[in-house]
Amino acid sequence: MEPKYVSREMRDYIIEMGAETITWCMQCGLCTALCPWRLVPGETSEKFNIRRMLRLGQMGMEGFEDETVLFACSTCGMCVKNCPRGVKIIDNVRAMRASIVGGGGVPANLRPILGSAHANGNPWAGPREKRTVWQEGLDVPRFSPDTEYFLFVCCHSCYDPRSTKIAKSIVKLLKASGISFGVIGEEESCCGESMRKLGDEELFQKLAQSNIELFNKKGVKKIITTSPHCYWVFTEEYPTLGGEWEVIHYTQLLVKLLEEGKLKFSKEISKRKIAYHDPCYLGRHSDIYDEPRNLLASIPGVELIELDRCRDLSLCCAGGGGRIWAEVPMGERFGELRIVDAAEKNAQMLTTACPYCMNMLTDACKSLNKQESLEITELSEVLAEALE
Repeated sequence: MEPKYVSREMRDYIIEMGAETITWCMQCGLCTALCPWRLVPGETSEKFNIRRMLRLGQMGMEGFEDETVLFACSTCGMCVKNCPRGVKIIDNVRAMRASIVGGGGVPANLRPILGSAHANGNPWAGPREKRTVWQEGLDVPRFSPDTEYFLFVCCHSCYDPRSTKIAKSIVKLLKASGISFGVIGEEESCCGESMRKLGDEELFQKLAQSNIELFNKKGVKKIITTSPHCYWVFTEEYPTLGGEWEVIHYTQLLVKLLEEGKLKFSKEISKRKIAYHDPCYLGRHSDIYDEPRNLLASIPGVELIELDRCRDLSLCCAGGGGRIWAEVPMGERFGELRIVDAAEKNAQMLTTACPYCMNMLTDACKSLNKQESLEITELSEVLAEALE
């Protein structure tokens, strides 16, 4: 039953926090029908209903009895892409989350994540002085005003043991091309994309302003990102705060270098039947679909397998919107469906171009005991293996 009385003050606060289009929703239900939560069983799936959340947001959030459900949205963008009224559903969900976080109602599992980002400048509980540990033995160039590209490595690839291989592979690829690039290091902070999606607007502003001041002070003009989440926030949200640079995702740059003859993949790799998974924030959010496929197609002997749910219909891995830190029971994970998609196509490898996706798909593969038949990789690792 919907609440009888409306909190106009809360409704106005939600709209002020970025939910300007929340009143546009006509309750058609298409967003809920398209949501990946409808594809899996479990308690969250039974409770999660975007249409009801938007309705409650219009009415001031009264009656929203389970706050954790509000944090179930992975911000995949499927609903936004298909909304007939152009409702910016992700912005609306973020604004509603902000009303919860601002009131001190942060879900227990997210408190250490947000706390670490406040204290250490990253959500992975890693001290700043450890941000560059992944670089040991690589002789990674330092950024200077004379450097063409600043390489911004996602916090995930700085601190997560499995994901550091992504950063190392990208450095190997950039060095092989001979371009001018460098890193800044310990002074860098998390881009803040997931922190904002979780509703901690104060934290996002703090992280963004810190990075903007740092990058501008260092003379940054061009940025290479290793993560689609960093790419998206740098191109879509930082400019309004004073952060205006030329930003490129590493797959876009590598295609350019390949076309210019500065990079060549001539070595055959061990597993050749490769399925590609489109990350939500690289695909639906940023419209980058062809570059990763062109890179894979340039490797000798590779058979690129298209999954049935691909490009703008790609199935979310469930890592966005802060969900990478969520504990989801086996059998209720979107990623498990993705593993099945690849297995049904007889793929030997499932690769992606996002550190979040790689981790989520790796966990899903383990939960289904498919590690022996299907290898999960990040695209940069495959490309680094194929270098001369």
